[in-house]
Amino acid sequence: MEKNKKIDRKWMAHYIDAAEPGALEGSPSYVRLGKDLEEYSPELSANVEKTRNILGETSVMVTSYEKSGSVETYYAVAGDPLFERLQGIVDECKILDGCDTTVVEVHMWEEEDPETGFPAVKDQATIEVSSYGGDANGYQIPFNIHYKGVPVKGHFKPDTKAFTPDEE
Repeated sequence: MEKNKKIDRKWMAHYIDAAEPGALEGSPSYVRLGKDLEEYSPELSANVEKTRNILGETSVMVTSYEKSGSVETYYAVAGDPLFERLQGIVDECKILDGCDTTVVEVHMWEEEDPETGFPAVKDQATIEVSSYGGDANGYQIPFNIHYKGVPVKGHFKPDTKAFTPDEE
């Protein structure tokens, strides 16, 4: 993408692993968020500490972030792996590790490497189903994603849905 050009929202892709926790390692089932979703904006909720010294100066430090995002419009689609995962959380009132997942944010506006894909960041997260039901437009399961703050930079191939961590 050329420099100084506004980036369309569709080029910031968000994938969530719909596989059940404890599934075979290395076999995530990534589903891209966005169908029927008008907005998804993870909030950072920074922890900010301010101190004032005896000289009257204020020191400000950002000490941590609590990142989360809300998927307000999610219409259930029979056979969709994310629907099956969310319905399992609802039906079994899953808690703790039963709600764990991973998410990958993919920078599709950047240059794609033919071998590894687009630059991306993967993080551990927890799914919180906030309600289920909805109106006459269809069965809805809105949910929140709570990021655990363990980001790993790497690359993601949308066609194979494979994430490869960068070497350190």
